[in-house]
Amino acid sequence: MKKFCVWFCSLTILVLGSAQAQQTNELGYEAWIDSDKRMKCMYGYFAAKTGDHAAAVEIFEDCIERWDDVYSMIWLSQILETGVGLPRDIERATALMKRGAGMNDAAGYSRLARYHYGVALVEGHGVEMDREQGLVWLERAADEQVQDAIDYLEALQSTDQKEN
Repeated sequence: MKKFCVWFCSLTILVLGSAQAQQTNELGYEAWIDSDKRMKCMYGYFAAKTGDHAAAVEIFEDCIERWDDVYSMIWLSQILETGVGLPRDIERATALMKRGAGMNDAAGYSRLARYHYGVALVEGHGVEMDREQGLVWLERAADEQVQDAIDYLEALQSTDQKEN
């Protein structure tokens, strides 16, 4: 009887441990890397925020390739901007903002991309400085009620008035 109890307990621990490992894998970010479900793009955010930058990058890159997902463009751009999880690449980060800025996604992330791309143009960040074009993007974002764009344009006006 004692041998049966040891055997049964060992088998139970093995089965439960295996089930828990499978559940962890199914709930982990790695399970979303190759998913064909667009919900995976949101998991890229969680992966980045919890420090799994490799999974986040893979998820964001796939979402951009599959669906031209502007949300993923913004997050991957931020990763490239900071150099966390990938080598820092400001030019590629700005190119992603430009790509997102030219789109009109239903969720409205393209409005945010327009703001960021406008700032990059005005400041010459990752792209040749072009204040005139930057203002066009910023004004469009401001017209779309992006508060950061409104605030940035007001700050520019204030600075311009002080200089004149």
